[in-house]
Amino acid sequence: MPRRPAIAALGGGHGLFASLQALQLVTDKITAIVTVADDGGSSGRLREEFDILPPGDLRMALAALCDTSEWGLQWADALQHRFAGEGPLGGHALGNLIIASLWDLLGDPIAGLDLVGRLLGARGRVLPMAAEPLRIEASVLGADPDHPDAVTEILGQVEVATTPGRVLGVRLNPDPPLACQEAVNAVYDADWVILGPGSWFTSVMPHLLVPDLREALVHTTAKRMLTLNMVMNTGETTGFSASDHLEVLAAHAPELHLDVVLADPTVVGDAEQLRSTAQSLGAEVVFADVADADRSDAHDTLRLAAAYRDVVE
Repeated sequence: MPRRPAIAALGGGHGLFASLQALQLVTDKITAIVTVADDGGSSGRLREEFDILPPGDLRMALAALCDTSEWGLQWADALQHRFAGEGPLGGHALGNLIIASLWDLLGDPIAGLDLVGRLLGARGRVLPMAAEPLRIEASVLGADPDHPDAVTEILGQVEVATTPGRVLGVRLNPDPPLACQEAVNAVYDADWVILGPGSWFTSVMPHLLVPDLREALVHTTAKRMLTLNMVMNTGETTGFSASDHLEVLAAHAPELHLDVVLADPTVVGDAEQLRSTAQSLGAEVVFADVADADRSDAHDTLRLAAAYRDVVE
């Protein structure tokens, strides 16, 4: 029986959730490396009140990797459950509160995440990309409709993700951020590193702005795959083509080499342009039908797993 590959998956939110659910059908050696710049909703409230890493994207990654037994699935549902109402608990996800409690009890974010992983029987490990909570800052063209040619500085993940303007580039605060050393080690130890899918400027690009993590991505012996989104032109990437997504990555980490760009053919307007841009990064484009049959804007878990398996094996 061939050895199962060690895979480090980088991202955040629903994009990382989709890739992790697919990857656990390919290997049990998964390390999720999660962005920690969320400042909205339950995560934003907890990070402001307790000065902790925002737990929401970490919680989602843990839920995605849960064991598929009745025990694992019930605990994953419990982690994802949100309290209703307008009271102090309203809007909080139970998993966020559990993670925050364990961090307070153990005094170690990694130990707390590992403990939740054991509770879920997680098929892999979940790590933050940085050892401290981060803020995203962006330069945005046309954020003010009255001044469409003006470049505005936007602060915060929620503001950047919902800006009506065109994001030109992002930065992190503090700069430089302190990387999570376990995450850096996981990139060096991996057979494959997978970036995306996810919100390009707020879930994918931030990993390239943590110097030690970027150095690991550049110098690791692992193969590197970029998974493109099922929707190109929306939200923070308004007006972007598939090739534009790659050019943004190259602008934020010009020394980064890629091996594979995975794309659904239905979202690529100019296949030859995408191939050309990918080739400039050292990558070949692999086209695969990975769309959900019921939701064209989402990846299908089984189809994405099959595409990952074909590339990795």
